[in-house]
Amino acid sequence: MAMAGGDGMPKPDHAETNCNNCSVLYSADVLVPTKCGAGYCKSMGKEGVMDLESLRNGESDDGTGDLHQPLLEISKASIVQVKAGSSDFNWKAAVLPFLFPAIGGLLYGYDTGATSGAAVSLTDQHLSGTDWYNLTALETGLFVSGSLYGALLGSLLAYKIADFLGRRLELITAAGFYIAGSLISAAAQSLGLLLTGRLVFGIGIGLAMHAAPMYIAETSPPPIRGTLISLKEAFVVGGMLIGYFVASLSIQQTCGWRIMLGLGAPLGLVMGIGIWWLPPSPRWLLLKALQGHANNVAEMKLNAAAALKRLRRIESCTLVTDTAVEAEVEDAWLALQLACEGNKSQIVTFKELFQGASLKALGIGTGLVFFQQVTGQPSVLYYAAPILQTAGFSMAADATRAAFFLSFFKLFMTCVAVVRVDKVGRRPLLIGGVSGVILSLILLAGYFTIGKMPWLAVAALLLYVGSYQVSFGPISWLMISEIFPLRTRGQALSLTVFVNFLANAGVALAFSPLQEAIGQTYTFIIFGIMGLFSLVFILVAVPETKGLSLEQIEAKLLARA
Repeated sequence: MAMAGGDGMPKPDHAETNCNNCSVLYSADVLVPTKCGAGYCKSMGKEGVMDLESLRNGESDDGTGDLHQPLLEISKASIVQVKAGSSDFNWKAAVLPFLFPAIGGLLYGYDTGATSGAAVSLTDQHLSGTDWYNLTALETGLFVSGSLYGALLGSLLAYKIADFLGRRLELITAAGFYIAGSLISAAAQSLGLLLTGRLVFGIGIGLAMHAAPMYIAETSPPPIRGTLISLKEAFVVGGMLIGYFVASLSIQQTCGWRIMLGLGAPLGLVMGIGIWWLPPSPRWLLLKALQGHANNVAEMKLNAAAALKRLRRIESCTLVTDTAVEAEVEDAWLALQLACEGNKSQIVTFKELFQGASLKALGIGTGLVFFQQVTGQPSVLYYAAPILQTAGFSMAADATRAAFFLSFFKLFMTCVAVVRVDKVGRRPLLIGGVSGVILSLILLAGYFTIGKMPWLAVAALLLYVGSYQVSFGPISWLMISEIFPLRTRGQALSLTVFVNFLANAGVALAFSPLQEAIGQTYTFIIFGIMGLFSLVFILVAVPETKGLSLEQIEAKLLARA
């Protein structure tokens, strides 16, 4: 039986009840508008919506106490924020669903670290072990950047297959590309075959960097979701360190480049086997049910609940109950139904990505990854070795040692972000980190102007690296894995990852011509100006998502769309 609110509207007084007018089911954990227009209530505030406890306690955000506003017109923006999830979770249960997808990021970092050493080995007359070692600058550039172009293709491929394969099978496919690309590259007997292997490996990067954040975000408990996705960035940096280490061990061996490139195969195999053991994403199962790919929706919802129980290891954890898991599945299902209300087609169209909450999220996501690249990363690191050498650091005598030093520092600062992100939030880290990036770029521009005070250049370089790794480095990937509505998440994230790699390639191609045309000082001034634009963008457009479930984040964006 439903109680009436102060305005005569039905109010749930237990776990589930029905609207008196149209029998739409309410849940105590999720308030939804009824189709008859006499729905429960909606309270709009600075954060978009209020939660269940605030409504029950008679609180309002405008001081009038007028909480119960009839929903005369029902729309997708009518979704109301779900009750905050429980802070109870099982850390042990969260490890493996994070670890195996994160290996996809580790392989991306490994490729970055190993490729520079492989290029030296490949083009050395005595170490190459080939008769085609004398590569032109263009051919060397294609070898080094081949995986980047493959990643662009992979991110476009993900747009078509993301919802068809699901997050789990997409990651397994990525592992297959990693293995194939590594083996083709390591066994290549011609430059053409080698470049083919690099391209295939890059497709694996594009798929993995698309699917891994989604899988981790959709399977992680909300209280530690930020920590886990940020930790994936630490795996990328750790992969770079492993790549540098393998390159340093193999670079004096004949055909050492084959070892460097071939090591991706066993790592890819571990990734593929591990992900094969994991269950599908419960939210993807619900999406498939709503898209009409399941004969029995109730059975698919049970499968989603079973997958979530397995991910939470509910049988061995007293902190998480059957009821909590079923409530989380029901919350996701109701949010997905509302997001799809009014859409004639259950299949996502390209046009739909540029409407409502999807457009809002796409603007935030593409903006973050665009500014992540155009603020100078990784071009600033091009000057790392000469700057350290000018300051008298013996480790800068060769580029490999300088790269080791900076990679360890990057890993340390990434770990700082991992520890703090779910405590202080995403926005504070972005705002503070980007402010540090801007200051460091100004200092670097000053250094190249006066040509003195090398200690200032070293401090600026370390400030840049540290600030980037507590902000754009991990937080951009975290935000783009959280903000997209479930219905359009696969396609929208694919476009965002494509923009990321495209901007990366654009900055890499434009950096040298820009430097020659206007000089080092003005190049860093331009990067600094882009940093100011990015700070304004973050202050104005990027919401805080700390501690919210994916459904709560979707509700927040719907309310603001």
